Amino acid sequence: MTRRYRDDYRLKSLLAQECARIMAEEGIQNFRAAKRKAALRLAVADKAVLPDNSEIEQALLDYQRLFHADRQADRLRGLRETALRAMRFLACFRPKLVGPVLSGAAGAHADIQLHLFADTPKDVLMFLLEQHIPFETAERRLKLGGGEPVCLPVLRFSADARHQIDATIFAPLAEREAPRSPVDGRPMRRAGLAEVQALLAEPPEPPSS
Repeated sequence: MTRRYRDDYRLKSLLAQECARIMAEEGIQNFRAAKRKAALRLAVADKAVLPDNSEIEQALLDYQRLFHADRQADRLRGLRETALRAMRFLACFRPKLVGPVLSGAAGAHADIQLHLFADTPKDVLMFLLEQHIPFETAERRLKLGGGEPVCLPVLRFSADARHQIDATIFAPLAEREAPRSPVDGRPMRRAGLAEVQALLAEPPEPPSS
């Protein structure tokens, strides 16, 4: 291993750790924004040494275990319990849990990300209106299984005093094939009601010593 390679590897590791700290402590949930902020702080201009999203997610999991082991399990359980209640409430749209609450990388500022499936986005919108639930609208750019980009509607609303739901709405046929994950480019992991219930039934991991 050459000295230049060792230096680049060490710098990439430091950047991944700083990205993890930023995402865990400062509420930034976007990988690109975290990389940009970390690079500025560490005065790194060479984009070739920036970590990829999967390296940052692993660093984030490590950070949570190292610095928040005493509260991460309780935080994650609370988020997943809230996700389960929201999924039951939205059961007619066959909700799937995705993102950091599912992977376990969720920090203190993480939203609960759901995928919903409806004939039209208006079906979900009208459902929330009928239930008198305030919401905000947005769009999310994702890549489908074949790699083609698409902009999908998003509805955001409060699940309770602490947690926000971020629901991306797909056409019914999109339930068969998950979009690509922004973390590693593979099909995004999705969990239905039964899988989230199973996660909650698992015993918590013991804190790291």
